[in-house]
Amino acid sequence: MDLRDMLSKCDHTLLRQDSTWDEIKKLCDEGVKYGVASVCIPPSFVKRAAEYLRGRLPVCTVIGFPNGYSTTAVKVAETEDAVANGADEIDMVINVGFVKDRMWDELLGELKAVRAACPGKVMKVIIETCLLTRDEKIELCRIVSESGADYIKTSTGFSTGGATAEDVDLLRRYTDRRLGVKAAGGISGLEDAERYLALGATRLGTSRVVKLAAAQERHGL
Repeated sequence: MDLRDMLSKCDHTLLRQDSTWDEIKKLCDEGVKYGVASVCIPPSFVKRAAEYLRGRLPVCTVIGFPNGYSTTAVKVAETEDAVANGADEIDMVINVGFVKDRMWDELLGELKAVRAACPGKVMKVIIETCLLTRDEKIELCRIVSESGADYIKTSTGFSTGGATAEDVDLLRRYTDRRLGVKAAGGISGLEDAERYLALGATRLGTSRVVKLAAAQERHGL
């Protein structure tokens, strides 16, 4: 796959707890330069990044991150605040405890509530695949498909594992075809990125692809 095409599917991401504005600003500059899908950043930087970018690139942020066990009301408030600050895309972490307790109606209700809090924005649902059984993943494919979300996303990158080829294949196989699939967490290089895209991922959550593109540029490749 052409590197430029791959970059256009990347959410250039920086979610470390100790991230600084200088790092976020650099991320934004790189995102514009390399034509990525969005920059995915902590909520506290959304307003400043949106003002800095002035529409040159979508701003994505995270909700209920990374554990997902905030109450629905808190997730809705976080989402409303992010949208008010200029977020274009919302990546929300599910309540994995709801899954383990088979509280499917409550989970669907939470997803719909967050969806209602970000009308017209892109909403991605992080299901944290490393914590789930195969049957739980399949059920979540159904629920996320029904919720009105735009994407199902594998991972936060902050738990016990990230995206795998098996999970990307499963999510693409069992979700509604209109739903995008985002692979995130542990994407180590171009080979991983190409594999996930070939399996049906439509977004990648990573900063690695931009770093590789910059390295190629420095070496005149």
